[in-house]
Amino acid sequence: MMQNTNKNTRQPLSVTIVALNAAHQITACLESVAFADEIVVVDSGSTDATLEIARKHGARVIHQDWLGFGPQKQFAVTQASYDWVLCLDCDERISEGLRQSIEAALVNPEYQAYQMPRCNRFMGRWLRHGEGYPDWSLRLFNRHVAGWSEDAVHEKVITATTVCRLKGDLLHESAESLDTYLEKQNRYTTLQAQKMADLGKLASLVQLIFSPVLRFIKFYFVRLGFLDGLPGLVHISIGCFNSFIKYAKLKALSRKDEG
Repeated sequence: MMQNTNKNTRQPLSVTIVALNAAHQITACLESVAFADEIVVVDSGSTDATLEIARKHGARVIHQDWLGFGPQKQFAVTQASYDWVLCLDCDERISEGLRQSIEAALVNPEYQAYQMPRCNRFMGRWLRHGEGYPDWSLRLFNRHVAGWSEDAVHEKVITATTVCRLKGDLLHESAESLDTYLEKQNRYTTLQAQKMADLGKLASLVQLIFSPVLRFIKFYFVRLGFLDGLPGLVHISIGCFNSFIKYAKLKALSRKDEG
C-alpha cells in the first residue's frame, strides 16, 4: 500500500467509486487510492466478489439501484464524509505521479477543482495521441463548488470555479473486448441521440457527412493519432462512426415522430 506522507498536513480526501460486477478490475483501483482518508464504493447490485474485495480494502460499501451515470456518481459524492472528493470508475487507477500531485494540491489548495490527463489503454496499447490522450478529466473537487451533471451518459463534473490541471496520469485500463466496447458505444449513441431529440435538436445531411470526416482529420492528423499505430486508428475510426451513427439515430427518431 502507498504511504501517505502528507496525510496530516493536507485536506482530508474521500474517494468515491461506482461499481457493478467489477471484481476483475476494482482491486487495482482500490490499491491505487490507499492514500485517501476514506473510500466509498456505491454498488448497484453486484453478484460477483466486488463487495468482498471493496470491504477487504477498507472501503465503505453502499447499495444504490442504478440511477444513470451522472446521478449515480453524484449520489456517491453526497455519501462522502469529507468535502474534497476524488471520483473514479472501477477500471481506472491513480498513477504514482498523479498521487503526488493530488496530495501536493490538497496542502492549502489554491483552487477548488482539478482535472487530470487520462491515459486510455486500447487493444493492448496506451494511447498517447489523438482523442485517447490527454483526455482531460475533472475528477478532484470540493463538493461545495462542483458536482456531476444529470446526464445518463457522457456525464461530466460541472463547476463555475477555475479549474487547475494536475500532473500525472489517471490510468484507464478497460478489460473489455472489442466486441463489448462496440456494444457499449452502440448504447451510448442511442442515449445521445435520444437526449438531443428530447432537446428538440434535428440532424442535417451536412452533420451526417462532415462530422465524422472532420473528427478523423482532427484526431488522426492534427492530434497525431497515427503515432498510436493500429490501436489509434481503430479507436479514432470508432469515434468517427459514433459521430455518424449518433446523427443517423437522431434522424430516425425525428422521422418516427413525424410519422
